[in-house]
Amino acid sequence: MTGEYQHTLDSKGRLFVPARLRERLGPEFFVTISMDKCLSLYSGESWAEFSARVNAMSYVEQRRMRPLFVYASRLELDAQGRILLPQNLRNFAGLTKNVTIIGCNNHAELWDSAEWQRVASEEITPENIAAVMKELMI
Repeated sequence: MTGEYQHTLDSKGRLFVPARLRERLGPEFFVTISMDKCLSLYSGESWAEFSARVNAMSYVEQRRMRPLFVYASRLELDAQGRILLPQNLRNFAGLTKNVTIIGCNNHAELWDSAEWQRVASEEITPENIAAVMKELMI
């Protein structure tokens, strides 16, 4: 998934999902917490692959993954292309009104727009881009 999209949560906690991302996410997808102060959206297929990798872990390793499943929620789009984000997940990511949706390869992330601007200003620098390209050997 790629791109950056600006949208607004409505008073009921619904968020419009851009058509380009809806195509990649499919009719049913999953949202959960992230290691950053954002939420991660996974297609049903990506979530199944993730779950399979967790199932292959030892019991002790699986327990460390517990928060990702405790806070996970299965989502479906409404007729207007919106999802209803659970309140606990909105609280975790600090999502109140302005939301930036970014594509991150096999998933998308939902950020409070002000927080994303702060993170982006730190991450999107010539030095970071050069380091990424070097790591990818491009």
